[in-house]
Amino acid sequence: TNQWFLPAVRGDIPPGCAAHGFVCDGTRILVFGGMVEYGRYSNDLYELQASRWLWKKVKPQAPSNGSPPCPRLGHSFSLYGNKCYLFGGLANESEDSNNNVPRYLNDFYELELQHGSGVVGWSIPVTKGILPSPRESHTAIVYCKKDVGSPKMYIFGGMCGCRLNDLWELDIETMTWSRPETKGTVPLPRSLHTANVIGNKMYVFGGWVPQSAGGEISAPDGEWKCTGSFSYLNLDTTEWIGLISDCQEDKSNLLPGPRAGHCAVAVGTRLYIWSGRDGYRKAWNNQVCCKDLWYLDTERPLAPSQVQLIRATTNSFQLKWDEVPTVEGYLLQLHADSPVPPVAGIPGTGVPETSVLSSQGGCSPHQSPQSLPSVPYPEMKVDHPSQTNNLIPNNVQVSLSSNSKVEGKEKVAAPENKVTQETMKNHADATGFKESNAPSLLPVCTSSAQTSANVGELHDLDKQTVNPDASVSSTVSSTQTMVTQQAVKTESSSTNGAVVKDETSLTTFNSKSEAAETAYVMPSARVNTGQTNDSHSSRAPQRPPAPVKARDRRWYDVGIFKNNSAMVSQFYLLPEETLNINSKTEGADVLDYRLLKKQDLFPGTVYRFRVAAINGCGVGPFSKISEFKTCIPGFPGAPSTVKITKSVDCIHLSWEPPASPSGNILEYSAYLAIRSTQLQENPSQLVFMRIYCGLKTSCIVTAAQLSNAHVDYTSRPAIVFRISAKNERGYGPATQVRWLQGKVTATHS
Repeated sequence: TNQWFLPAVRGDIPPGCAAHGFVCDGTRILVFGGMVEYGRYSNDLYELQASRWLWKKVKPQAPSNGSPPCPRLGHSFSLYGNKCYLFGGLANESEDSNNNVPRYLNDFYELELQHGSGVVGWSIPVTKGILPSPRESHTAIVYCKKDVGSPKMYIFGGMCGCRLNDLWELDIETMTWSRPETKGTVPLPRSLHTANVIGNKMYVFGGWVPQSAGGEISAPDGEWKCTGSFSYLNLDTTEWIGLISDCQEDKSNLLPGPRAGHCAVAVGTRLYIWSGRDGYRKAWNNQVCCKDLWYLDTERPLAPSQVQLIRATTNSFQLKWDEVPTVEGYLLQLHADSPVPPVAGIPGTGVPETSVLSSQGGCSPHQSPQSLPSVPYPEMKVDHPSQTNNLIPNNVQVSLSSNSKVEGKEKVAAPENKVTQETMKNHADATGFKESNAPSLLPVCTSSAQTSANVGELHDLDKQTVNPDASVSSTVSSTQTMVTQQAVKTESSSTNGAVVKDETSLTTFNSKSEAAETAYVMPSARVNTGQTNDSHSSRAPQRPPAPVKARDRRWYDVGIFKNNSAMVSQFYLLPEETLNINSKTEGADVLDYRLLKKQDLFPGTVYRFRVAAINGCGVGPFSKISEFKTCIPGFPGAPSTVKITKSVDCIHLSWEPPASPSGNILEYSAYLAIRSTQLQENPSQLVFMRIYCGLKTSCIVTAAQLSNAHVDYTSRPAIVFRISAKNERGYGPATQVRWLQGKVTATHS
């Protein structure tokens, strides 16, 4: 939401301090040391339980082989596993805080944590090799190469009377210090910079550096300045790569300004940079504190989960997919099995008023920017109101390799709603325009508090209700519950008479493989959420058409969605001249959604869906393909408002009756996914057993029936139910219910 808030903390609230150590372990935060006031430093340790906003002063045991850490500031405090590693800092040799006698430290401590809350105590590890020289205001990160080798801590730069740019490595398993040899241009000596690990790269930003161009100053009284330079170290090859140089001009304020003493945090593959101060060493009165927040997307987002069906009607689908962290939006596409008429050309006149995208997570491309809920684009920059929308300079676009692995999660649909699998590659090239898979630095516009609610979050564990039709605000459209144990998660899928009647028989659903589809990346565009920008008020979202592969498989855009859900009743048709183009040259024309005709969905038609996430680096790979069928007219709808109530020896299922266009509801059927040898041989083929058939809108599921349940691990562990209604035309779409289970034993897999 980009909204700041001030939590109401309680407990042993620590005094304000500067240059402290800070680590985040799940929902708890540990703070050690820092400067309480000039010349007076601390060695206190505090723990904040962020889930309750409760502070607690922690008293770790002293090490058995020495004294506990002395009061200090400017130290590093790094977390790996259940241990924190403390190195260096600056102490005051004088007992009089007004008489500051600095002493640089290079001592090394290990702090063992208790699970969840509390600490065990300090220890002083016995290390081998040469210790790094004493220093403060350095950085330390821990990196472990995936599936190979031991974790290593890297210390870079700092201050010991003069700034440093040396790199040190500690093998945490063997406790051996070493100086790795590096390639590339080493960043200038610096202190009060930040270093963060994303993937196999350590990103170093800002800090105090020499004012001279050569960076050779090493004397204590040399001139220093803040920098906005930005580099990364490939931790696998130990090669330095410069992204933003210290002398690079940024007259348009498109990059974070020079700063030191700022903070930076990695969230997924995104790096956030906040605050800091700018100025020169001998001009303290001219120092400026920054209040800006920036982020850097370092690679394209991973593929979302398969599209899931919440509800189907004769001419629409209500869809959702799992959220991808730190993305700006999602591109949803469909492929129709039935022929879609090509458009003879791009129409130049008006478009139907009916919007393709409902208020539930989407936005019409014909809306003005005021009503657009931050329509996302690649390399999107959410500017400050005082800034203009411009592209990031090309010299920031330093190519990075993208090694993300797409782990497809298989979803199961109801009868006649087969789920198709597709393995996407993360190196799909853009077609029709130039695109760089490079990191892009973007400022973030924060706002004051707004009211929003998430329909999918339920916390009453005794009785859970989900209404697939519910919608609280335009930013909420998920009707899936994501809670612990006694939670309900609903999806709907079309059966149209394909459900079995015999209570003892089993129903199986197949899935089939599809050839990999070609992904693409969208062109650069920027949106200003702080104020209306005239350049966007008359423009609709633009993107190139998806390339068409052999077999004439045509994918059509449904639209770009801010949230992870969509109500789909139409899609955009491509002009005839673009349908049979297998590849487009660089700089080709980009289509304008406003100039495209829209096609309504047809009843009783199978549609395939795929979705891709969008961030500042572009559009990521597409998800696996899902396949759903619109309902045939006359069949009943899907039951809604499903409730699960848990008792000691059973659970109680209940639901609301659906609309029935052709006569009364004749019966309901409820099914439970069960374990079977067939499922073990083919995990993509769920096997269902009917556990209820009757006129009542509720049923009991016994403990004996639950003992045979299959636990589905496609997303979070869950027991799967399906409920459908029948009228004189047959069975309508089934509502699928996922009862989340939390930790489940291996016997239920």
